[in-house]
Amino acid sequence: MISISNLKKQFGETIACDIPSLAINDGDILGLVGNNGAGKTTLFRIMLDLLKPDNGQLTINGINPAESEDWKLTTGAYLDDGFLIDYLTPDEYFAFLGKISGISQQEMLSRLTYFEKFAGGEVFGQKKLIRNLSAGNKQKVGIISAMVSHPQVVILDEPFNFLDPSSQNHLKSLITDYHAETGATILISSHNLQHTIDISTRITLLESGRILKDLPNDSGSCKEELTNYFDEK
Repeated sequence: MISISNLKKQFGETIACDIPSLAINDGDILGLVGNNGAGKTTLFRIMLDLLKPDNGQLTINGINPAESEDWKLTTGAYLDDGFLIDYLTPDEYFAFLGKISGISQQEMLSRLTYFEKFAGGEVFGQKKLIRNLSAGNKQKVGIISAMVSHPQVVILDEPFNFLDPSSQNHLKSLITDYHAETGATILISSHNLQHTIDISTRITLLESGRILKDLPNDSGSCKEELTNYFDEK
């Protein structure tokens, strides 16, 4: 479980995060939605200890990321291409991830086959450095890197960005299949409301760092309410 209590972050006069309480349950696919400046990325950066909150506490399976790195053993994340080592090819990068994660080369190659449809023949076996890949293929490398270690918590910021329509659909299948097979807790922020509704079991709407709605999403049940909210903005 991810637990948040009295979490606050402010940049000057701008409130980026003000969440009195939030519990993200094991096995949730939580979609974070909101317009620009809602605080989605700020929340993820606090979760990953990339940003210090001004107040409050966040724990992942009882571990405060600011106090211990043990949460990294069960968490995979991709926020942007700053997470990548861009002077490596994708194959070199995945081999490196295997080494630091204690995954053998043979096992890593086996795990990567799970992502072949999503990769679409444009990532594995390529000689290009990551820095020379298209934005969409960088996105694929990052998403695969977040999931290949079989984490129990997956955090993806705007994962549908830069992907063509086919790849977006493959990603939706990848996320839902991975969730069904592992029971992982998956957190996604996205401006693509329809894709988020399609895959999420629960959706949290943020505005100016605050939670406006926290909705169960059974078979797209929150679509009308969220559509009305964004139509009025």
